[in-house]
Amino acid sequence: MTIATDQPAALTDQPLARRSSVAHDLATVAGRACRGVFREPEFFIPALIVPVFFFVVNIGALQDFAERSGVVGDFKAFQLPVSIIFAVTGVSRASALVTDIQGGYFDRLLLTPIRRFALLLGLMAADLMSVMLLAIPVLLLGLALGVSFTTGIAGMIVFLFYGAAWGLAFAGFPYAIALKTGNPAAVNSSFILFFPFAFLTTSFLPKEALTGWLSTIATYNPVTYVLDGLRSLITEGWEWDTLAKGFGATLALTVVSFGLASAAMRGRLAAG
Repeated sequence: MTIATDQPAALTDQPLARRSSVAHDLATVAGRACRGVFREPEFFIPALIVPVFFFVVNIGALQDFAERSGVVGDFKAFQLPVSIIFAVTGVSRASALVTDIQGGYFDRLLLTPIRRFALLLGLMAADLMSVMLLAIPVLLLGLALGVSFTTGIAGMIVFLFYGAAWGLAFAGFPYAIALKTGNPAAVNSSFILFFPFAFLTTSFLPKEALTGWLSTIATYNPVTYVLDGLRSLITEGWEWDTLAKGFGATLALTVVSFGLASAAMRGRLAAG
């Protein structure tokens, strides 16, 4: 008796499945994440209230004092970058990632040949859209209250993307927490990490007006240099060295935060 070992011609003639391109992987993850942003409009209201609240209250409470004392020339222009930082920090799809982890969708994604780095980069595309949607209203409020840019419209565009870059850099922390814990409460509390960045810096006074330990901490706080870069676009012009220092601080934070997120991703993969 003869045993047939060859596959039928109809099967052997079928082309083998090919792995999708990097662009396709990114577009797939980013498209789903961006659609999720518009399904949660209630996310934007509280996220927008905080920067607007601080901007209006700080101006009302401190503008006269700061300008009369000569510490700050234009307090509105000084505070607008602070409000942008508040608007863009902590904005991420990490909560949606936790939902995918708890529901098993993320584990199913890991069984596919999709590139692992695309899982985070695709979410960052939605993060960029989110931070821009939050930063633009804050910028428009500043313009309505009389803030003017010496760098013009081009400076406003750079101002938005400069702030957005900081928001994306910080987003690595909630992603790392989401991948490590899969716990929504832990992700929601990740914003607490921002408070040392936000207040131990030049949020209310320029660095030369700070003294003692606060001045020392502000020197090593990356937000200090990001704020300097944002403020230079409003009042000083194109100061490339100042902008470069702020961008360097943002890049350093990106390396740390997404290094942690990548390590958490590897840990989840190793755990099966």
